[in-house]
Amino acid sequence: MTRIKLVDPESIHDPVISEILSWVVDMEGRIPNHFLVELNFPEFFKAKLSATKTLWEMGELSMEEIQHIGIAVSKANNCQYCTAAFCTILTYGLKKDEDYTKAFLNSGSEAVADERLKLFVDISLKVNNDPFSITDEDMEQLRNTGITDKGILQLLHLVSDFASYNRLNIALQTDYDYRDIWKLW
Repeated sequence: MTRIKLVDPESIHDPVISEILSWVVDMEGRIPNHFLVELNFPEFFKAKLSATKTLWEMGELSMEEIQHIGIAVSKANNCQYCTAAFCTILTYGLKKDEDYTKAFLNSGSEAVADERLKLFVDISLKVNNDPFSITDEDMEQLRNTGITDKGILQLLHLVSDFASYNRLNIALQTDYDYRDIWKLW
């Protein structure tokens, strides 16, 4: 059971929050519990989700690349909730084949044919697991994919952003409200 209350979105009358929740519904088909938890601090909800939306929409990585990074980082951090959220966005929001998403969930970058995406996932996991291990060669490999310093910053901020959501949902034991096929254990 989630350790703090879930806020009824009908009780929120802030147009900025309404716009963010509409974006969430577009991506996931509904408002998941994570967002109902976050609504306990509506001022930060607006800032945090606006920053997340900027990361997802204004950078150089595609939405599909972003969701792969979200799945990989969340799985590495043992966040069942966020892993399922990103699997849902990849399949529901982006219409990726469910069997592919399952293969990626189980095998990580080994299931990826696209070399750019594979590199993004691998570097993201490296940043998440041991940021001191990032090398100049890693940065050069990222640039060789066609992204600029803006894209590199986007990738690094995505890892950080996803890890913060992972920690929040793990610590608060956010009630799992996704399909069981995405459960890690």
